[in-house]
Amino acid sequence: MVEIAVTIAAKVTEYLVAPIGRPFGYLFNYRSNIDGLRQQVEKLGHVRARLERSVDEAIRNGDEIEPDVNKWLLSVGGFMEEAAKFLEVEKKANQSCFNGSCPNLKSRYQISREAKKRARVIVDIQGDGKFERVSYRAPLPGIGSAPLKGHEALESRMTTLDEIMEALRDAHINIIGVWGMAGVGKTTLMKQVAKQAEEEKLFDRVIMAFVSATPELKKIQGELADMVGLKFEEESEMGRAARLRARLKKENKILVILDDVWTELDLEKVGIPFGDDHKGCKMVFTSRNKHVLSNEMGTQKDFPVEHLQEEEALVLFKKMAGDSIEKPDLQSIAIDVAKECAGLPIAIVTVAKALKNKGLSIWEDALQQLKRSTPTNIKGMDAMVYSTLELSYKHLEGDEVKSLFLLSGLMSNEIYIDDLLKYGMGLRLFQRTNTLEEAKNRIDTLVGSLKASKLLLDTGHNSFVRMHDVVRDVAIAIVSKVHHVFSLREDELAEWPTVDELQTCTKISLAYNDICELPQVLVCPELEIFLFYHTIDHFLEIPDTFFERMTKLKVLDLSNMHFTSLPSSLHCLTNLRTLSLNWCKLGDISIIVKLKKLEFLSFMGSNIEKLPREISHLTHLKLFDLRDCSKLREIPPNVLSSLSKLENLCMENSFSQWEVEGKSNACLAELNYLSHLTSLDIQIPDAKLLLKDVLFEKLIRYRIFIGDVWSWDKNCPTTKTLKLNKLDASLHLVDGISFLLKGTKDLHLRELSGAANVLPKLDREGLLQLKHLHVERSPEMQHIMNSMDPILSPCAFPVLESLFLKQLINLQEVCHGQLLAGSFSYL
Repeated sequence: MVEIAVTIAAKVTEYLVAPIGRPFGYLFNYRSNIDGLRQQVEKLGHVRARLERSVDEAIRNGDEIEPDVNKWLLSVGGFMEEAAKFLEVEKKANQSCFNGSCPNLKSRYQISREAKKRARVIVDIQGDGKFERVSYRAPLPGIGSAPLKGHEALESRMTTLDEIMEALRDAHINIIGVWGMAGVGKTTLMKQVAKQAEEEKLFDRVIMAFVSATPELKKIQGELADMVGLKFEEESEMGRAARLRARLKKENKILVILDDVWTELDLEKVGIPFGDDHKGCKMVFTSRNKHVLSNEMGTQKDFPVEHLQEEEALVLFKKMAGDSIEKPDLQSIAIDVAKECAGLPIAIVTVAKALKNKGLSIWEDALQQLKRSTPTNIKGMDAMVYSTLELSYKHLEGDEVKSLFLLSGLMSNEIYIDDLLKYGMGLRLFQRTNTLEEAKNRIDTLVGSLKASKLLLDTGHNSFVRMHDVVRDVAIAIVSKVHHVFSLREDELAEWPTVDELQTCTKISLAYNDICELPQVLVCPELEIFLFYHTIDHFLEIPDTFFERMTKLKVLDLSNMHFTSLPSSLHCLTNLRTLSLNWCKLGDISIIVKLKKLEFLSFMGSNIEKLPREISHLTHLKLFDLRDCSKLREIPPNVLSSLSKLENLCMENSFSQWEVEGKSNACLAELNYLSHLTSLDIQIPDAKLLLKDVLFEKLIRYRIFIGDVWSWDKNCPTTKTLKLNKLDASLHLVDGISFLLKGTKDLHLRELSGAANVLPKLDREGLLQLKHLHVERSPEMQHIMNSMDPILSPCAFPVLESLFLKQLINLQEVCHGQLLAGSFSYL
């Protein structure tokens, strides 16, 4: 009982005395509580300073500060400011006590208690300020966040941008291609695509990397990783690819732009998930070569980026050059300078910036340099424009395509495919091509490669292409590195090169120049090709001795010339293989027969009325071009039949005075002697001139018009066209026509008689290769096809794409009877 009483007494004392002692404790420990607060405030200041240094370092490194760190620093700042005010109040109260005033016990009690409380709070705050990390590396800003200047308002680019955006919105399209020549603005367009995609929130993330002609996987991986805030710990490309793939798959919808793709890029090795691996991933590739996109990268839709039209080019030029070009003395010359940039944005921007705020004399000097293709003093012009286009040239695959590109650079603005054939074969540019047909196919392939790289431009016409003026300047600069070239285009000739320069000159191109006088002899012992397109308005006399010192010449083109007789020195050109006298006024041309090695001869568009009989001596001739020789009325008998190696005879809009037996003029039977003939363009006024023994079995390309009502279309849709007028199908078709009908792809029938249908009357087999059929003014025609006729093949018109019917007054139906399986399936 005694122990219990003692315990109870102790507890009573504790509960009664402790509350009474606490206020005295704050009074007795006043100084220690104040000093303790000061010490804790000082410690907190050190902690804050240390953390602020870490934050400053992180900010300098471009990191983002963790939100709780910012919040802690903000709260600490406010707390320390209040603590400082509190200690200042305590200091003033303490000083008044020292000055003789009696201490206020209540006040001291309150201050001591508050100091104790604040000290405990600081301890807690210090504990909260221990962070594992103060910052994090944020993903790079979106591609579209950077401002775009100049290009964004151009109408043509906005049209292309809208088309690309429409494709990106299409759920069925995941891989898009954008292609165009170097410097045309593909990268700028991609930045606009990224910007708009981000603004429309089409994707959770838009990232972009540059691939280049020599792709480095680690560099590409690094650029993509930076944009999603990924840091690699792996060293191998395979490990980095796996890490990048895993990171990108975390984005529900992501757009990956790979700029400047030159060849097939293995996306798995890069680490880009696509297809079934990540259906939310869409990709856009840019390239200078369309084939890389469609054939190697598997794009579903491709968009070309063309050079700017003149009006848009001027708008961009003015934006880059600034308000200074609005000065009256600069306005006209600025327009001329902009035109010389030929719509290529990289050239426009470079030149405009270089000339901004410059004086008239500098503008005039720049214009002359651009006209003469020597922009050596325009800052950045050579390095930027030349290097980008030269890189495109270097990445062409094979010597043949490079040679054809450089040859194209020497030609006029309109580069005719036939000229490439004649020049290229004359120079022996194409290896392992034994026939003109093989060479023609090779050229089609090479031209396709150059068009895919935008080094040649499509014209929508299958007979010629174009080359951008800036590209041509680069081509001439490149070829001049290896060969001495003298090239002058649409400019006045101040003076001929020096004798020493001509001694080593291998190529001369004078395109549409107003040269009024030529030297008596042009000493060019190494010259291989001489292209001279003169302006037809000026008469220029070529001295008889002019060609005496060009014995290695292989290709000679003298267009738009006036010749009463050809220069006698032509006989010195013993190695000449190609001679073009296009659109010339010709007199005596008999000296041509001395060119025994001649293989390609063209009189296209010339006023020649009669072929010399001596032409028959040119037994090595492979191509004879008489297109548009509308005045040609006489070809002596046996001239054509003597050209036994002839492979290509073109008489479009030319001679048509064929005879049956060939007594005073050529007859069609002579064609039978041309055993190598594979390409023929010819007009025959009457089907009766075709004898049964005139065969066309070896023809691969042809345009054969029978009748005098047909016009020649310069842009033929196919390689095999047959036009028949006033043909009596009731008579037995000659073997040659029957053979042509079976292989023709483009057939025109006019005033056909003796036939109630096209099939099976004209071909029992069903015109299996025909793509285009025109039938007009044939009143006996009742059906195009009679499927009830038992002699008709079970398959008819299987590849027909177009059918034109005109003035068939008795036509009842296209197909009489049940439509055969497979017929008209492409119509």
